[in-house]
Amino acid sequence: MERIVFLDSDTLIANLPLPKFAHQWESYPATSHDDVASRLIDATVAITNKVALRREVLERLPRLKMIAVAATGTDHIDLACCKERGIVVSNIRNYSVHTVPEHVFMMLLALRRNLFAFHSDIRGGEWQKAKQFCLFTHPVQDLYGSTLGIFGNGAIGSSVAGIARAFGMQVLIAEHKGCADVRPGYTAFHEVLERSDAITLHLPLNDSTRNLIGEAEFGRMKQSALLINTARGGLVDEKALHDALASKRIAGAGFDVLSKEPPSEGNPLLEIDLPNFILTPHIAWSGRSAMQALTDQLIDNIESFVAGHPQNRVA
Repeated sequence: MERIVFLDSDTLIANLPLPKFAHQWESYPATSHDDVASRLIDATVAITNKVALRREVLERLPRLKMIAVAATGTDHIDLACCKERGIVVSNIRNYSVHTVPEHVFMMLLALRRNLFAFHSDIRGGEWQKAKQFCLFTHPVQDLYGSTLGIFGNGAIGSSVAGIARAFGMQVLIAEHKGCADVRPGYTAFHEVLERSDAITLHLPLNDSTRNLIGEAEFGRMKQSALLINTARGGLVDEKALHDALASKRIAGAGFDVLSKEPPSEGNPLLEIDLPNFILTPHIAWSGRSAMQALTDQLIDNIESFVAGHPQNRVA
């Protein structure tokens, strides 16, 4: 009989259908690093959203046969160790192709039209003192006719591109950083930085994408450009972003992710109190319908593994 342990069930708000096969189920709202090994000691299937499973833990779990990741990103799983030990790792695909793009455009619209700056002016009495019916204290820019650079052309990036085109934006899909050959339909990395009025990131976090955007990249961007990140915090050098906003090197940014979550004191982005910087607490993915789709697929992944034909494998 399979023994399934869910390490961080409070990370999902959804109706959780239990697997149809005979099993033992154990669920914890959250699990600290020190408790991971003891809670999984007899598990054959581990479910984790963000609890890390590294080599030092995996080597202490002789019965573990599968890790069902309740997310798309797997940077918290030691995939190399899983391959060595024959542990199947499956993730979730395409569940957030509507909710994340909506969050992207919420941020884009708010920043392009200076929503929070105008809101602050009204609270400060500026409109009430105006000599005319409207207030021109901040520029208002349209999405129509502007250029959106997309880094990451998977399901979410493609969905963002579709919405952008519906707004009348020109879309540039960025080629990999440092790649000499540019594929048809793609634009060179540095050219996307230079031409885009807004850039949005939809990439996994790995050795090749960590700090993808740093001081040098901000130096290539338009001073009027925006940067949106709803993917992973480590894609952007946070100190470089802080400095780019403080020096007005770029016009604004919208972030839903940080390099460490929950964030700790000392993260430079927590210090920013500007109307052109929006920080949300990693919720772009969490539309209720999206979370239900994730949960349904999570159980389907486990059932497929037990039936002998694993799906959505990353290891």
